[in-house]
This record gives sequence, C-alpha cells and structure tokens, in this order.
Amino acid sequence: MPLLLPLGIALYDGTALLPFILPILGTTLLGVGLEQLTDERDLRAREAFLMVSLTWLSIALVGAAPFVLAGDGMLATPVNALFESMSGITTTGATVIVDFERHSRAILMWRAVLQWLGGLGILVLATAVLSQLSVGGAQLMETETQIQDVNKLTPRISETAALLWKIYIGLTGLQVAVLYGLHLIGYAPEMTLYDAVAHAFTTISTSGFSPRGDSIAAFSPAVQWAIIPFMAIGATSFILLYFAFQGNFDRLRNSDEFRFYVGLLGFFTVGVGGVLLVDGAPYTSLEQIARHALFQVVSIMTTTGYASTDFNLWSAAAKHLLFVCMFIGGMAGSTTCSIKTLRWLVVVKAFSRDLFTASNPSAVRPVRHSGNVVDEETVRDIYAYTLVSLVFFIVATIFVVVDASRVQLSVTEFEAMSAAAATFFNVGPAFGIAGPLESYEPFPQSTKIVMTFLMWVGRIEIIPVLVLLTPSYWRS
Repeated sequence: MPLLLPLGIALYDGTALLPFILPILGTTLLGVGLEQLTDERDLRAREAFLMVSLTWLSIALVGAAPFVLAGDGMLATPVNALFESMSGITTTGATVIVDFERHSRAILMWRAVLQWLGGLGILVLATAVLSQLSVGGAQLMETETQIQDVNKLTPRISETAALLWKIYIGLTGLQVAVLYGLHLIGYAPEMTLYDAVAHAFTTISTSGFSPRGDSIAAFSPAVQWAIIPFMAIGATSFILLYFAFQGNFDRLRNSDEFRFYVGLLGFFTVGVGGVLLVDGAPYTSLEQIARHALFQVVSIMTTTGYASTDFNLWSAAAKHLLFVCMFIGGMAGSTTCSIKTLRWLVVVKAFSRDLFTASNPSAVRPVRHSGNVVDEETVRDIYAYTLVSLVFFIVATIFVVVDASRVQLSVTEFEAMSAAAATFFNVGPAFGIAGPLESYEPFPQSTKIVMTFLMWVGRIEIIPVLVLLTPSYWRS
C-alpha cells in the first residue's frame, strides 16, 4: 500500500514504474508466505525484542529497492540506497543526495512516505511495546493504552495503533491544508500541493527529508513559521495530545515532562537568538533572528532536521548550542528520537536527590514524575540507558575520525562528533561536510555502513539490538 502513492505519481509524470511495481509484487508474495508459517498471534517478551529489531531492518532493506531499481544519481548504489532508506524509516533525515534534480518526483515522494511510516511505527512501538519491555525507563510514559500483559501484546497493539493512527493522519492532513492554503492565498508561491504533502509527511514524523535541496530555506518565511508548531507537536507525547483533543488540558499542564520540554525549547531559543543578535550578520532584522533561532532549535531538538538557513555559517557558540540540542530530543511517546526529555528529567531529578541525600544521609527523598514515585530500578534503567547512549556516541565519533583519516577525507573533530550524533540520535543534518545544505555522500562507504547501523540501533532505543547480541538470548 505505501508504494501506491509514489507509483501513482510516477504514472502521472510518465517516469519509471518498475521501481515500485517490483517491490509491491515482492513484498506481497513475501507477506502471504510469512502469514502461512504460523497461526500464533501472541508475542512473548523474547519474540518482541526480535520483532522490534528485525522489523525496522527488513523495512529498510525493502525501502532501498526502489532507489536501486530507479538507478539514478547517488541512490543507485546499494550502500547509498540502504543508507537513505534506513535514514527514512528511522526518521533520521540524513541524506546522501547531492543531485536532487536527477531524481524523479516519485522517488523523492517515496523518501517522504518512508519517513511518515517510520513516525507512525515508532509511536506504536514506543507506546505498546518498549513501554512494556522496560527499555531505558520507557515504562514511565503517561499513557492509558499501555498493554498490561507483555505476553499478550497483539490485541491491545491494534487498539493503540487505531488511536494513534487517527491523531497522526489528522495532524498530517491539517498540515497539508495549512501549507497549501498559504500557497493559495499568495504567501507561499513555491509551495505546490506535492511539496505540501511531502513536507507534511516529514514534519509530523519529525523526520526532515525534503524534496528540495535547500530544505525549508527554499520557501517563504510564512512557510517556516507555519512548520515550527507542527515540528513541536510531532515531538509532544501523542497520549497527551489525545487528552488535549478531548478537551482535557490538565494532563498537559500537570505533566512534568511537557513543562520541561517546553522550557528547554525556550531556553535554547533564547540562547541561540542572543548569540545571533550579538553576532549581527548575516541577518538584518529581529524577525529573521527570532525565526531562524526558533526554527533551528525546534528542528534540531525535536530531531526533525529541517533547515531554514545554512547554520553552518553561524558562529561557534550558536553551532555548539544546536549541537547540545541533538542529545535532548522531544517527549517520550512522540515521533521524536534521541535520548528524550523524559529520561533527562529523571536524570536531573535523581541527581538532585543524590546531592540532597549526600548532605542529609538520613533523609528519604524519592524521585517523582508528575506526582508519581519513580522506583529505583527504573531510575537505574534510565541512568544505564543514558550512559550506553553516550558511549555509543563516543565510539561512533572515534570511528568516523579514524575512517575518514584512512581515506584522507578532511574531517574535523567537531564535524565527526556532529555526524555521529546526527545519525545515532536520528537528527539528520550535522555540521561541516554533512551540514544542513550538504550531504553525507563524501564519507567512505564503510562509514556509511556504520552510520546505517547507528540509525537502526538509535531508532529502536539500543536495548532490543543489544539483547539479540547476548548469547543467553539464543540459548534460552
């Protein structure tokens, strides 16, 4: 079904149809065959870890097929095609394309469809699976649709998916209407219906693929302002959004994580805006400074990865503030990636508690989240997850530096750090050679393969893949 939209565009434009017809036939036959293998409908914890890991990997492999079959530009090679597909389904937004004009509108729409599917998929995964497998404290998510029995996942997953599907489609449709509406009233002459659909697909999913080489910088300020709230909404817990749409705004007001999330967005926007104001050039008005500061902070912190301007040209101070935003992410239970505000909030509260009890050893001061006590095992899970994430980032940075040196590619330490963070935390654009208006194409193939792995592991929150790599998993 997902391939039908780009197939229709290819049919309308008169471009190649086989890149979409062959995968449709192949996946249909494969799906029918797999369905005949078993009548078992329930999943236990062990099978859930395997399902989580292999689903994202298999979709990325299938998603790469149209790129290779089309045989155009940078996506014609298998490594680049898999990188682009994995970047799409994991909602990363990192691209190897440097020649957008060589690719058909159908192929560029397929990139957007992949990201839209990835955003919906991670919503179901996070709220219905990871929250029950105790992955890095994911069980803390404020949700009324959590599955109570980890050994009976399937029935409630369908209910959760139906709820999230309605919200997700509704927000996507609303953004299409807003963006194309701006075009119709003359505020966005470049925003065609095709562009409106493609960007709606990759905004609500906090993904960042654009069919334009200049990303959102190709559009008017009105479009940039209009996209900001949709990025922020995509990174807000969809369970809280559900209650808000029901008229219950108390859940938003009483959510510690939501207040923390909004506070961080405001803090970094003021910081980046202040730096840009002091720096002066290249912006000539307060509106430009406010728009680009807010847009880029929201884009990077929510891991969307759009660019309203070439922030490669910003001063070191502004770029380093954006770099820190890569490690934050949006709320748990949203389409966003990275470590997420929920975990950082618990880390801050737990560390504050530890400082207090260090000077008051007889005091009992539990960590609380939205009024509820967080058990110590969950706090340890979150500490461990955060530490493992940072270790992955450090090791990935070292690999990028060493591998670039091997092929005599000039990459600074900061460029390597940002590229490692942008792929592992599923942000998309980095700085330097992989900047917002640049591409990951210059990196050697070995680095792209490792980055593809990083996107996969980072998107499914590390633990499911690490569990599969333990010998005890396969012996039990």
